[in-house]
Amino acid sequence: MKTMSLTRLIFKAAQSFFTVWALMKAGRMEPGNILTGILFVFSLLFFCYADNKLTVYDYIQKRRISHTALIVAIIFSILYMAVDYPFYIETLTSSLFRGSILLFVFLGFTALFYHVLACLYALATDKVPLERALFTSPCLSAWNAPSNIPKTAFRLFFFYKKRTGLCTFLLCLLCWIPYFLYQYPGIMTPDSLNQFEQALGVIPYSNHHPWVHTLLIKLIYTIGLQITGSMLVALSFYTLFQMCLLSGSICYFINTLKICRVRPAVCFLITLFYALVPYHAVYSVTIWKDIPFAAFVLLFCCALLRLINKETATALSVKDICILGISGLAMCLFRSNGWYAFLLCLPFLLVYFRKNFRTLYPVFLGIFAAALIIKYPVMNAFQVTQPDLVESLSIPIQQVTAVICNDRALTEEELDLIEQVVDLTYIKKLYDFHYADNIKELVRAGNQNYLEEHKKDFLKLWVRLGLRYPGDYLTAYINQTYGYWYPDSFYPVADAEGVSATSLGVSHTPLIRGPLVVKTKEIAVKLGGMLPLYGIIWSMGAVCWVLFFSIGAAFIRQERQKLILYLPSLSLLFTVLIATPVATEFRYVYFMVVSLPFYLMTALLPLTAPAAGSSPKD
Repeated sequence: MKTMSLTRLIFKAAQSFFTVWALMKAGRMEPGNILTGILFVFSLLFFCYADNKLTVYDYIQKRRISHTALIVAIIFSILYMAVDYPFYIETLTSSLFRGSILLFVFLGFTALFYHVLACLYALATDKVPLERALFTSPCLSAWNAPSNIPKTAFRLFFFYKKRTGLCTFLLCLLCWIPYFLYQYPGIMTPDSLNQFEQALGVIPYSNHHPWVHTLLIKLIYTIGLQITGSMLVALSFYTLFQMCLLSGSICYFINTLKICRVRPAVCFLITLFYALVPYHAVYSVTIWKDIPFAAFVLLFCCALLRLINKETATALSVKDICILGISGLAMCLFRSNGWYAFLLCLPFLLVYFRKNFRTLYPVFLGIFAAALIIKYPVMNAFQVTQPDLVESLSIPIQQVTAVICNDRALTEEELDLIEQVVDLTYIKKLYDFHYADNIKELVRAGNQNYLEEHKKDFLKLWVRLGLRYPGDYLTAYINQTYGYWYPDSFYPVADAEGVSATSLGVSHTPLIRGPLVVKTKEIAVKLGGMLPLYGIIWSMGAVCWVLFFSIGAAFIRQERQKLILYLPSLSLLFTVLIATPVATEFRYVYFMVVSLPFYLMTALLPLTAPAAGSSPKD
């Protein structure tokens, strides 16, 4: 036993050494930094603690935790090093040394992530303490007030208990109203103004920005204009509607948690995440398709949660079925990638809910049919212009451009094919490896028709160059997508203000102003880039990692039915990663940020599947 203990200690010490090496490289520390010694001690103690924590489980459960933690740890290590690795070997020239350093750093990160995940998964598996901390007993009233609390607090608690949804809805709006008053009538970027021009009939309809969203803006704006006669006030009607939609989706989420017996204190803390974190407030008053889209994704996922949980499925109402259908249809229509994500989800939804086909198949197939009809026959009838081909080719175009800009050898036939579409004179000057729009505009300025007429030839060209120069393709892909999965990248979040320059007759007209207001808003937005821990919730990559962690928790808790809850987010993330034109655009994955508490709570939720053959009540 002593020999084994000594062997295990030596093994943990070796893991700690590699972990310190990885942290030293990631933190840009010198080997002589005293912090490396402190990190080694902490790592060794923590690794021993994590290893001992797993000894209380039986062999099967321990293996399940270990294997899941190791797989996710390897994924996390690859994602982290994919962007950061050049800094680890920038001073080295020997291929042997470079490869060895990268291997040791990879081992160190894997050991660190493995032990952290093993601890977290062990906590997630130990359901009794979790249920005591986060959930109430099914035998007791879910929302009984604590004894011996002040009378005023009791009244507030009683009101929150009876009107949880209303309190959540009003609290979010109350905290967002100052941003609405300061940004009145709403934040409008060039994308927003383009949709507003379509709503006013200044330019033809286009589905480059979702046509249905444009019609919604037009409808609410027209109602506001008829009532008030003021463009500014009418536009603010839409902004208020968007705020209510976002807070309403949060309200539905909190009510879903309440039905699932989540403690009121936990629900209240989650509400504060939405009410107080500034980017929710800023986005709630920004006229973008991404905000209502995020709200509908959260509604759709919450409706799925109510379907798969016995306690909620048996009480499912017509309202919940309608929310499922409306939010699913809105997912398909409010972002182009939402339609493709739903198509990816549909077969899995039909298979999973096959026992409830009488109730749910009409909903899912109705979403598909309605979206199909609206996107094609209806839009064609209204002469809605669809996005051009190059809009969906951001990543392939960037990869081919990277090969050209790296001066790789091309055959005369390949070069001639490319030059039929674009002028290569300024391609190096225009190429930005984080931003595809420059090259897309170059293609549009060239002969895009030739590209559309020779799709197969360009597909073959893309495949050939990828096989010949895989390193260039991989680097271009990482540079184009890293913001969505790498947790240590900086990008501006919620920094848009006012109304961009326009002659449409609307402008930024703040109802509250002054240096104090401006400075307070500026500090609130900038704190995410200054404070540790708090800054994590401003990271798209960190949210992506939470999603992967939650998927792993579903496996180790043997609750694989939860995977259906993460399927919409995974499908949407996949569509972003194959078509994003910008490497770090927070709003493209705002649906994941809004769903962050959903991922965490469902990962820990003691889910009970509906009985076989049961169907939701209408």
